[in-house]
Amino acid sequence: MGLLQVSVIFLLSLITMTLAEPPGCKIRITDRGLEMLKTETKRFVEEELSNITMPEMRGEEGRFQYTIKDVKITELNLTSDLRFQPDVGLLFEVQNSSITLNFQRRILYWLFYDEGAINASAEGVNIFTVLHLIKDQEGRLKISNVTCDASIAKMRARFSGTLGRVYDLIGAFLTTGMRFLLNKQICPALNHAALVLVNQLLETIPVRTEVDSYVGIDYSLLSDPVVTETSLDMDFRGMFYNLKNENEVLVNYAMNPIVREYDRMIYLALSEFFFDSGLFSYFKGGLQKQLLLDSFQMPKDLEMLLRTTYLGTIMMLQPSVLCVCLSNQNPALMEHPLSLELEVTSPPRSTIKTSGANVAVSCNVKVLVLPPGKPAVQLSSMTMVRTTVYTIYTTNSFRMKGCYKCTKFHLLIPLQGPLKTMLQISVVPLINNYIKRGVQIPLPDGIDFIEEVVEYHNGYIIVGANLHFRTGLREIIERKLSGETDNSI
Repeated sequence: MGLLQVSVIFLLSLITMTLAEPPGCKIRITDRGLEMLKTETKRFVEEELSNITMPEMRGEEGRFQYTIKDVKITELNLTSDLRFQPDVGLLFEVQNSSITLNFQRRILYWLFYDEGAINASAEGVNIFTVLHLIKDQEGRLKISNVTCDASIAKMRARFSGTLGRVYDLIGAFLTTGMRFLLNKQICPALNHAALVLVNQLLETIPVRTEVDSYVGIDYSLLSDPVVTETSLDMDFRGMFYNLKNENEVLVNYAMNPIVREYDRMIYLALSEFFFDSGLFSYFKGGLQKQLLLDSFQMPKDLEMLLRTTYLGTIMMLQPSVLCVCLSNQNPALMEHPLSLELEVTSPPRSTIKTSGANVAVSCNVKVLVLPPGKPAVQLSSMTMVRTTVYTIYTTNSFRMKGCYKCTKFHLLIPLQGPLKTMLQISVVPLINNYIKRGVQIPLPDGIDFIEEVVEYHNGYIIVGANLHFRTGLREIIERKLSGETDNSI
């Protein structure tokens, strides 16, 4: 019976793995990327600790009555480290550091009254903070919990004023209370910084957002991030959808991108599904399903090429075809402008191989004559498959640049020359102009890709890059709180 249960569990696990949705987009942050974050994280923590407020202290010690208020942290000397905590998230650690404070005193001793400033330093400060990373219900990366432990080894106080030496007698009492209060404030400050402020930063990562008036993109996480000692891996859905019908989406049968590299700070992997879902959604949304190019739009050279190549060849090889097209028409019809009508008949598909990436588009092409004041006369129609090579590049968003490579035609071979020219001067620039704005990748505002390198694999591409903070973490969070957006993306 035990063996049967084990077999059933193994079978269910295998089925679950098989049915799991593969990611269209995958991101790996390496320990090199974490190195870059250390400086920003340290500065952010120092700013949070500098804002610690402590309550007013009142008390008596023998004949002394004292009040301590306006406690301010004036300097932090933190020796910190940020690293991955396997299977959990991130570990931020501070060891053997110091914090300098300043506060105001009021002392009554017998008939003597004195007030002034006290400088104190907390030494041997140790902080151990673990951030637990998960996928929330919306598919967003989130800090779910913070484990924090803080300790201060000792605190020293330097008194000034006429009764400075007398204060030294009660210094140990005062500093013990101050050390206790300060230690109690450190972890709550860091908990607020992580659970509130950093989570607000993570909210700037796009999850399900509009790209333009036609499509949106879904960057929701498919599972909790996978954390090892050297990297943090995140699997995103990476799927475009049609804004007119968000439920009409492409099923992901593409392969799961495999990232093996660790040399750069970050790696972005995009499968064929990422591109195909975009092409599918634009097609369903009706973007440029039909393109009409007439003699008034096309250059004179192209019109001349179309007339001489197409009509001349047909007249020489198959004059009966032209006669049928012109039956019952004015013989001077061929002197009127010509038009090419191109209609996309099915969603384009992408192919990514080690040699590069390309997109294949199936189209119907019609050759028309446009007599003034009369309906257009169709001379012929054909089916063609156009293949365009795309170069992938990124900044803080993903972009493609297309160039015409080859076109396969069926039916009317004489139109190869004119159609190739038409695609090169009209269709490809049209597509390039539309996609030049790019699609934001799932990173917080204020962080850019630099020094990118693109690698092509069978079924997916990998973009390796380093990271650059355009602004500090606090500035990004404050902009988020104020409702501003980063228009540079």
